[in-house]
This record gives sequence, C-alpha cells and structure tokens, in this order.
Amino acid sequence: MLTAQQQGLIHCSCCGLIQQQLPVQPSQRLRCRRCHSALYSRQPHSSAKSLALSLAALVMLIPANLYPMMIVSNFAGEQPDTILSGIVHLAHSDQIIIAAVVFIASIAVPVLKLIGLGLLLLATKRHWHLSPRQCTLLYRMVEFIGRWSMLDLFVIAILMALVSLGQIVEITAGPAATAFLSAVILTMLAAISFDPRLLWDLQYDPPSQQPANTPLTTEPAP
Repeated sequence: MLTAQQQGLIHCSCCGLIQQQLPVQPSQRLRCRRCHSALYSRQPHSSAKSLALSLAALVMLIPANLYPMMIVSNFAGEQPDTILSGIVHLAHSDQIIIAAVVFIASIAVPVLKLIGLGLLLLATKRHWHLSPRQCTLLYRMVEFIGRWSMLDLFVIAILMALVSLGQIVEITAGPAATAFLSAVILTMLAAISFDPRLLWDLQYDPPSQQPANTPLTTEPAP
C-alpha cells in the first residue's frame, strides 16, 4: 500500500488541502498554495518535544501529590489536604463514588496518560513493529482523557465560590494546585506535540530521507 508521502503528496494542517510536494532547495520554505501556511511532511522534532513535555509533567506531578491541594481554615485552625488525604476523607465519609471519581481524574488519568505517551514515544524511537491502528487508538484515548484531569481544580474553585461564611470557614487553594495545573497543561501539550503519523511510518517505510522540515514553496527562509 502506497502512502501519501510515497506518492509525493502533502497535507496542509491549516486548510486541509492535499497537494503535490515539489522539489525545493534546503534554504527554501514550503508553503500551502491556498492559505500559505508552512507545510511539513512530519512535524519537526515531534518526538523530542513530546518527550521533554512529558518529563516536565512527570516532575510536576511529584509536588502536586506531596503538597496540600486545598486548605480549609476555621476557628479550630487550618486543615491542609493533599489529593490522597482528600480521597481518604471522602471514603471515610461514605462518599465512595466521589472518592473514586477524584482518584480516577486526579491520579489514575495523569499517570496513565504519561504511560501511554511513553509507550508511543518508545514505539517510534525503538522502531517497535506494533499495530498502527492500536497505537493510533491509544493516542486518541490519551488526547481525549487529558481534559478530565482538571477535576480537583474545578472542585476547589466551586467550593471557594460557594463557601462564603466570612471568618467561620475559608477555603483556599494549596501550593499543589499550581503544580497540578502545570502537569495537566504539560501533558496536554505533550499529546498535541506528538505526531501520530510517525506510528504509521513504522509500518510503511518512507521512500526518501528528506528532512521533516523541508519546505514546499520557493519562498526564501527567513
């Protein structure tokens, strides 16, 4: 089966136009004939960007789980809660369903997303001959579930808006909230930076070794 790259075709990620890839000089930039956006057969340095963002997200998950996510202040003092301690308190209060949802959204989803991205990056770097369809499905799942990792921050924001009892009770976000938000954003950027077409290149070898950032038009590169 011939791929679009083997037939000299290239797809514009902006307007969707499929066009013939013309030979150009290395100093020239390839642009779409319709919208003049930069064209790339593969996203430049896709694996390196995704790996760097994934490692940064993994580092940010450490303080996100060690430091307090929410601090409840009342006349008895302050009660800081980490993600795990909050799940334990919910479970002890017979809120098993809510505790399970928070555990899945705040711990399981970020960890599984990083594991999924790690497997995809290893598959492309080590040239594992895995099923491209299954790998693409894994990539779509990783990209989809990332948006549900913000549940803890939504809960804190809702509680801070609803609890308005003045000096009796005060709820504030802890230092872990910033780290957790950073981890979620980094994992989303890591998934966006990864080019899933690399998974299909493992099955269909490209006909040439043309660099991924070789442009399509005769416009001089800046």
